[in-house]
Amino acid sequence: MTDSNVSHASFWVAKIACLLLALPCLAAGLHPAAAQSPPSAAMPTTPAITYPPSPTSDQVDDYHGRSIADPYRWLEDVESVETEAWVTAENEVTQNYLRKLPAREPMRARLEELWNYARYGMPVQRGGKYFFTHNDGLQNQSVLYVVAADVSADQIDNQRSVLIDPNTLSEDGTIALGSWHPSDDGRLLAYSIADGGSDWRTWRVRDVATGQDTDDVVSWSKFSGIAWTPNGDGFYYARYAQPSAGEELTGTNENQMLYLHRLGTPQDDDVLVYARPDEPQWGFSPTVTEDGRYLVIENWKGTQPKTQVFVRDLQQEDAKVQKIISGFDADYRFFASLDSTLYFLTDLDAPRRRVIAIDVAQADNLPAGSEQGDRSKWRSIIAQGDDTLEDVSLLGDSFYASYLSDALSKVVRYDRDGQQRAEIELPGKGSVTGFGGRQDATETFFSFSNYVTPPSLHRVDVATGKSELWLQPQVPFDVNDYITEQVFCTSKDGTRVPILITRHRDQRNDGSNRTLLYAYGGFNISLTPEYSPAIAAWLDNGGVYAVANLRGGGEYGSAWHEAGMRLNKQNVFDDFIAAAEHLIDTGITRREKLAIRGGSNGGLLVGAVMTQRPDLFAACLPAVGVMDMLRYHKFTIGWAWASEYGSSDEADQIDNLLSYSPLHNLTAGTCYPATLITTADRDDRVVPGHSFKFAAALQAAQGCEKPVLIRIETRAGHGAGTPTSKKIDEYADLWAFLIENM
Repeated sequence: MTDSNVSHASFWVAKIACLLLALPCLAAGLHPAAAQSPPSAAMPTTPAITYPPSPTSDQVDDYHGRSIADPYRWLEDVESVETEAWVTAENEVTQNYLRKLPAREPMRARLEELWNYARYGMPVQRGGKYFFTHNDGLQNQSVLYVVAADVSADQIDNQRSVLIDPNTLSEDGTIALGSWHPSDDGRLLAYSIADGGSDWRTWRVRDVATGQDTDDVVSWSKFSGIAWTPNGDGFYYARYAQPSAGEELTGTNENQMLYLHRLGTPQDDDVLVYARPDEPQWGFSPTVTEDGRYLVIENWKGTQPKTQVFVRDLQQEDAKVQKIISGFDADYRFFASLDSTLYFLTDLDAPRRRVIAIDVAQADNLPAGSEQGDRSKWRSIIAQGDDTLEDVSLLGDSFYASYLSDALSKVVRYDRDGQQRAEIELPGKGSVTGFGGRQDATETFFSFSNYVTPPSLHRVDVATGKSELWLQPQVPFDVNDYITEQVFCTSKDGTRVPILITRHRDQRNDGSNRTLLYAYGGFNISLTPEYSPAIAAWLDNGGVYAVANLRGGGEYGSAWHEAGMRLNKQNVFDDFIAAAEHLIDTGITRREKLAIRGGSNGGLLVGAVMTQRPDLFAACLPAVGVMDMLRYHKFTIGWAWASEYGSSDEADQIDNLLSYSPLHNLTAGTCYPATLITTADRDDRVVPGHSFKFAAALQAAQGCEKPVLIRIETRAGHGAGTPTSKKIDEYADLWAFLIENM
């Protein structure tokens, strides 16, 4: 519930986690269930497919005494002439198949209708102005506007001014506005630009009054927001060294450094604030306290949800950076300060999280060699409860705390001593984001959404906690025709796993419903209900949409996450299989009408489950997945996922990785479900070589006529910043593919 675009270390750890997903392929063993014969099903009406040739090599690697073949290693070189030719040929085969699907063009037309509605981003108030994004419906990128903060909601569209329109930056809409941060007085705006889907960001500064950029340009930033200096004459940011030519999208990202950029000076003159070349896997996220007294540096290490915290006193000239929390023993998320007291959301001794206060003036500054200071003076403010505490903000004299209760949002207001005042009334069951703003704010905003309700913006009076509807988008979709129900299934080991099922209220549980099951299951990421025009189109076409909250996620706190990571990863796949079987057993669908989808770590999930239980699904949609679990850590930020997965460099992890790595568990002659793999040529989180290798191996292994296709988007990355037109095209292809094969 932090201010829009204000970053914290934990926030960026989670974002990095979402950017990393990869698994190995062609494992020695086969999961026993994969040997089962699938039930007979109607074959697609399209003719048999002739796949492009995918040459194999005799590449064999030794992993702690195990010899593992990697015949498609050449596809990791995404810039080679051979790989480019393979990509062109595969896309041609895929598009030739998709063009013939009768559902494709009607689906695309419906998607365009559903996407064509006005939507607003969360407003941020600075210097008497609201900064907010808006998309009129079919714009490729949302536009950033500014308007006076005293304007009424019904006059915003008439009085707003365009501040940044990223649609003017490229003809194809592939240059996107990244994060943006207005200065405290609202005169300046620091903003980042993402080019073609890459995670690299270039920062610029715009004068709000004139709409013109200054000469400031900061390059090679990644996984970093910015923090303005107290007087607004510069900002703190994190960056990596400039990569070598040809390594921009595949080279390893290590040794992040924290810098101070002074406005009006070249980047070469930026001041190095903190770096640890002796700890190449450390990263840094800066925040300046609202009173300007402290620079708070959250120190993350890979994607493990554990952080350290450093502080610099900005009121003392030449003050050193001092460590106040050490040991990477828990997650510490800074969110507010009062004088010398800093407030943190943490899971220290509280797997479902709590709020603590640390007085910097009394903190032990950890002498050299010390790994743990005196914590006896730390104060507990909001104790751990039965629900998972997701976010907290301090507004006026109240803490606004956002919880998850069985993956559904609730918000509670506390006084500064941690005594509960009241629960905030929400519009229904769904997801809430927002409650940001400065600590002296008199108002704040939140957004409410679920699978059939587009995000509505609500204004909250900070003093009373009372809310009112501020903006409600209108969509060409009758939300009253659909319902969302929460059910629970039982996983292999008896664990209770929630599933949210959205469907037309008149649908019957007779096994006839085309059903799409979605999940993620990793990196402490929680899946909560949110509206999507793409999901609306699926429902509108008679489909059922189900989301399973698997172990590995954050829905029930750190214990839930840890039960689905490293040597416990099979629990995630067991949970997903149990959810699929529950949908079948309760008559919602049947195997011939059940499809699964997941992206990034969720792409790994789909790849693992379809190789373990190919008999269970009609169709599979693995997106930007981690498919080669033995080599994922050798590219870009992949090394950071070892805390989640383990890596092939660790002898005690190799058997576990091989047991589920999608690439390594394909077996020739098995009838795999109809599969449409999706990736992008500029994905520099989960490099596309994962999907390339998996597609080539799956096409070679397929033992029946069910299609195995790969759709490779150009001028796109892991998903962020994808133009609206590309999203519509992609979902038209995905849904038409499912309809054809279900």
